Amino acid sequence: MTSIPPIRIIPVSGDPEELAAAPQASGENPAGKRKKSVSQKKLEKRIVRLVGKAIGDFRMIEEGDRIGVAVSGGKDSYVLLDALLQLQRRAPVHFDVIAVNIDMNLPGFPHDLLPDYFRSIGVPFHIERQDAYATIKRIIPSGEHICSLCSRLRRGILYSTADRLGLTKIALGHQMDDMVSTLLLNMFYSGQLKSMPPVLRSDDGKHVVIRPLAYVHESDTRKLAKLRGYPLVPKNLCGFAENRCRHEIKMMMAEWARKDPERMHNIFKSMTKVAPSHLLDRSLWDFHDFKSISQPPRPLKHRKRESQRLSPAGSPEDY
Repeated sequence: MTSIPPIRIIPVSGDPEELAAAPQASGENPAGKRKKSVSQKKLEKRIVRLVGKAIGDFRMIEEGDRIGVAVSGGKDSYVLLDALLQLQRRAPVHFDVIAVNIDMNLPGFPHDLLPDYFRSIGVPFHIERQDAYATIKRIIPSGEHICSLCSRLRRGILYSTADRLGLTKIALGHQMDDMVSTLLLNMFYSGQLKSMPPVLRSDDGKHVVIRPLAYVHESDTRKLAKLRGYPLVPKNLCGFAENRCRHEIKMMMAEWARKDPERMHNIFKSMTKVAPSHLLDRSLWDFHDFKSISQPPRPLKHRKRESQRLSPAGSPEDY
């Protein structure tokens, strides 16, 4: 097997430094050494099982993959990192896990929090620090929402970082509730049946994004984050609240969950059982000859320069 090149941390100065060889990552939170309860063990086992099932169902990880786990400091990305580290030790294929954080220099961002955590669990990591917040403030007028531009900038930085680190896959922490909310957002505000795919190839074909938490409920990641005591990064450091449309969808989903706990899962399950013959998309079903229409592969696009890609308008699934 070919040797894996060393992981590098790019400090603010821009001078690359080699990261010292890290001990075997344990996936354990050193801040919580107390004995786990039975309920916590069951919760962790369920999450790891569901992550493994999603990986197997959608063939997310293959032999020799070099997986960059995008860790924002939120509960879902911590849970994802832990689950992949556990699966790495027992998987039938060999793959590497590297924690990646995009530090966009948001005001009040705790720059040392994530590096300290990564070192404490012994996982190779890379911190990409770029003053993207200054770019955002220069482009977006004061008082206007920056979410779409911020997500596009972060995605571009993540892709370029993946190139430099030689990552074959980028793992994001979106879970089942995120996928359902994005489906509803697209239906309500864009008139499309579209959500977050479990595996996504970038338009230029250079990057593959995976979402191993696809089968995991947000309630489970919230419970585990509390039990494990992850050092969470505060929300809304940019000073903006959540997008209004997404907030309304989440409030509606929360009300549904109170009335019928199975409704969310059924909406998610509907995305796995699509019947084009019972919809109205003529590009998928021939309503004259009563047969499905095969779709040609989407043509690849040449990557645009970052300045050309930036636009205040963005789709709900931008990450």
